[in-house]
Amino acid sequence: MTSNYTPPKVWKHETNGEGKFANINRPISGATHEKELPVGKHPFQLYSLGTPNGVKVTIMFEELLELGIKEAEYDAYLINIMEGDQFSSGFVDINPNSKIPALLDKSGETPVRLFESGSMLLYLAEKFGHFLPKDHSKRTEVLNWLFWQMGSAPYVGGGFGHFYAYAPEKIEYCINRFTMEAKRQLDVLDKTLANRTYIAGEEYSIADMAIWPWYGALVSGSLYEAGDFLDSKSYKNLLRWSELIGNRPAVKRGRIVNRSWGEDNEKLLERHDASDFEGLNLN
Repeated sequence: MTSNYTPPKVWKHETNGEGKFANINRPISGATHEKELPVGKHPFQLYSLGTPNGVKVTIMFEELLELGIKEAEYDAYLINIMEGDQFSSGFVDINPNSKIPALLDKSGETPVRLFESGSMLLYLAEKFGHFLPKDHSKRTEVLNWLFWQMGSAPYVGGGFGHFYAYAPEKIEYCINRFTMEAKRQLDVLDKTLANRTYIAGEEYSIADMAIWPWYGALVSGSLYEAGDFLDSKSYKNLLRWSELIGNRPAVKRGRIVNRSWGEDNEKLLERHDASDFEGLNLN
């Protein structure tokens, strides 16, 4: 395997050859334009997109509402990352990293901003007292897996997914390197789930909510359409868990919130009330 590329002494941003994300990728942070975010009537205002990181949070909200916790009502607004919505002044005020999701808790006297999906799951679990065990050892095990997901998923998304599905050219070394890591991570989960019902033990938790949108989708073949390539059927325990989580009513609702692709009856651009799901395909 050969390459004619020699890194320059000082790297400079060139947009040629960056592929479909060239218009939104840049080496600096901050807002590109002034625009306020819409604000609804509920305590929580979510600005997101139905990618795996966004789905984690909408699943959490729907699970809390499934328990009858009305204080967890939320408005979910679509952020079109291909149009650069994440670089608006309003979005950057909440999330200076300009990545979805961004969340604002307006339930108290002073609004609380949240960015990073793992932080949101932990915040909501602690605020409402659900999906995070109170027992110290069990809580620690949940947090082990929550932080595992936050650290591991970039290798799946920015690594495997980018080079396998989105890069403007197929680079053998990159695909092989990140496929190896993606499969190693799938194996970690599969072996863990051989001896427990859920990721962190026998209780459903925010660890499952964090991991399912990425690895449940990956092993089922719906993420990057890479099921056959990864030999996903060989991960029997992970497939069992993925189906178990996917059949939860709250998960079925949460996974379509802020989804902007697919059939019309399988996506919900904005969510403001439970009635918004009426007539949609939740199977």
